[in-house]
Amino acid sequence: MAAAGMSTLRRVKRLTDTRVVVTGATSGLGKAMAEALVEAGARVAVTSRERSRAETAAVALGPTAVGIALDVRDQASVHAGADEIYERFGGVDVLVNNAGIGMRTVNPRFLTDPHPFWAVTPEGFIDVLETKVMGCFLVARAVVPRMLGAGSGRVITISMNEQTMVRRGFVPYGPAGAAVEALARVMAADLAGTPVTANILLPGGATATGMLPDDVSPETRATLLNPAIMGPPIVWLASDEAEGIHDERIIATNFDDWLAQC
Repeated sequence: MAAAGMSTLRRVKRLTDTRVVVTGATSGLGKAMAEALVEAGARVAVTSRERSRAETAAVALGPTAVGIALDVRDQASVHAGADEIYERFGGVDVLVNNAGIGMRTVNPRFLTDPHPFWAVTPEGFIDVLETKVMGCFLVARAVVPRMLGAGSGRVITISMNEQTMVRRGFVPYGPAGAAVEALARVMAADLAGTPVTANILLPGGATATGMLPDDVSPETRATLLNPAIMGPPIVWLASDEAEGIHDERIIATNFDDWLAQC
């Protein structure tokens, strides 16, 4: 799959002058997607709650990346961050709604010692839901009207496997994934017939990111996907090749097979 994905990347034209926002891009899937987009020639706004962390990540990516302070949970921060991105880039062509937090925040040993939903604190539940679901809503709400005004744009929502959404011990992470995917579908319905497209992208399995607990066994770690698997599909979705693609649910592990059937 890795080789096939790289062949897909080689077929895609350079993303020169394509302006992309990736929320939560300082680690994990967000970082991997930002790296692939920069490598393809895009200008990428890397967002994080902490400006220093966003700027450090942007410096590591290179001169076509900028670090932006943006707390996806906070409407004022989202609008301030969006204003800064538009001031520096002059516009946004692609929004990658990726920011999220995982099960570690409510149960550090969620794989080996899953907790029932009644053991999850309301504060932990709200934090995960606000970051992923409210975050996707607020950022899209701030950016999409500007895309519509500009006459073009793409929104890509990062989701998860359906099995994860209903997995034992995965409250609130699973319900947050189900909610954000429903949100992405409604956004696609609302945007039908407009110059802005909306699609869903997910890895297709557990990935080796900082969201995993420290006590994961070596055997389990060996089965994890490399976050770089998100590179080929995110670059393609940002390219001219994806013109008109709308309301699709794309699984990174099956990307080349899906693309062959388009």
